[in-house]
Amino acid sequence: MRLVVLTGAGISAESGVPTFRDAGGLWEGHRVEDVATPEAFERDPDTVHRFYDSRRHAVAQVEPNPAHDALARLERELGDDLLVVTQNVDDLHERAGSRRVLHMHGDLLTARCTACESRSPIVADLIGRPSCPECGERMLRPDVVWFGEMPYRLDEIDEALLACDVFAAIGTSGAVYPAAGFVMTAAEFGARTIELNLAASEITPLFEEVRHGPASVVVPTWVDEVLAARD
Repeated sequence: MRLVVLTGAGISAESGVPTFRDAGGLWEGHRVEDVATPEAFERDPDTVHRFYDSRRHAVAQVEPNPAHDALARLERELGDDLLVVTQNVDDLHERAGSRRVLHMHGDLLTARCTACESRSPIVADLIGRPSCPECGERMLRPDVVWFGEMPYRLDEIDEALLACDVFAAIGTSGAVYPAAGFVMTAAEFGARTIELNLAASEITPLFEEVRHGPASVVVPTWVDEVLAARD
């Protein structure tokens, strides 16, 4: 049995990571246009660097929750038959023990050099303009996919969706494409689909099965059921 699990902001919110936007349409107090577009970075790189440096420090203070732990346990049992595709840029899946994690929107702990396009772990705040370890230029930016940019590794994701037997979406809003369309791709090729979410999303009607509740509750229960079905 091959599974693809898509995770969104909802799974990390229970660990204390702020969700993408608050009720006022802001992202942690900032307009999206000011911190999450290539144009914003070109116009005011200091504000963008401060924002992502702050996010990185905040994520370092939180811990994986039972939903992250359950998916890591599922991977230990399924091995290569499980792929976690996450829209999140935090490292909570990895800290819980997951290894087969694909960050389609980038990684908060990695910098990308706009001079040589190399990627490297962030070892100092980017606001200080550290040098690129590869080329030496001081042209690093957060390795995060901004609005107007293409998500990472979509070909790999498509291959996994076409081959999976089960597709699960956890803590996603269903508002951001192409991730919102993954359920349709998986279903078209015969996968069973399930949504595990705190509340109904914009794409809830597209799933065969829906379970509402905190991810830290519904995900471990679902993982227990998946593993029991294999015995």
